[in-house]
Amino acid sequence: MDERPIGIFDSGLGGLTAAGELARLLPSEHIIYFGDTGRVPYGSRSKETILKYANQDVAFLKSFDLKAIVIACGTVSTVAIEQLKMQNDLPIVGVVEPAAMMAAKVTQNGKVGLIGTSASVNSGAYEKVIASVSLDINVTAQACPLLVPLIEAGRVHEGDCVTETVLSEYLEPMKKAQVDTLVLGCTHYPLLKGMIAKQMGDHVTLIDTGEECAKHVAILLKEQDLLTSHTQTEGKRQYFVSDAPEGFVRTASFFLGEQIEDAVERVDIDTYQFD
Repeated sequence: MDERPIGIFDSGLGGLTAAGELARLLPSEHIIYFGDTGRVPYGSRSKETILKYANQDVAFLKSFDLKAIVIACGTVSTVAIEQLKMQNDLPIVGVVEPAAMMAAKVTQNGKVGLIGTSASVNSGAYEKVIASVSLDINVTAQACPLLVPLIEAGRVHEGDCVTETVLSEYLEPMKKAQVDTLVLGCTHYPLLKGMIAKQMGDHVTLIDTGEECAKHVAILLKEQDLLTSHTQTEGKRQYFVSDAPEGFVRTASFFLGEQIEDAVERVDIDTYQFD
């Protein structure tokens, strides 16, 4: 048993989809979330910049005594996870492998779609994991650089003509490829799940990276005997951001389904450096 908290980070709010699912699966666990809202999005940055930001995010989270770190960011999970694992001596879990494995498992026609940030798509990380399961699965990938800014701005409601128009353009290659499974390769994207499902149709299974990651973390902690022993009490939730908390609080309710005003603090992420 282990009473230490679980650390989760993302470039902004998207990782709250993973944090919310993890809290649902493991309600007694203490969760510390960091959203790098001052530097979002990561997906259009260079590899060097993404590595720098990821190292600072981890350095901040490690200022707490953690038992595991969840990279609830598709971009960091595709670009930097191996380096972060080598540099740190605690379990680190990303969103790529759990989602890619599930996509390979559920596809019926061997045609899988992937939407994500430019960095995630260009990395080829999802294709690599899927190919390790089956070389017969074809992956159609589409970078969607406009989606994260729209979601961070709260443009997540069905009927939003701007978001729906952008989605229509990004999803067209998926329709042409006749995919029956679509990986939402960024933890922001589940906020658009309704719009995406409507455009893709009922025959397409959507894979939520945050949800699959949370399931994987829950299994890992159980296998390594790292779950808390305080199973009768609700775990503490702490949220930290690198920009003004007010914007985070307003939009976070969409991700979590609850208000978190009193639990959000701002940190100067530039003061945290990888040693």
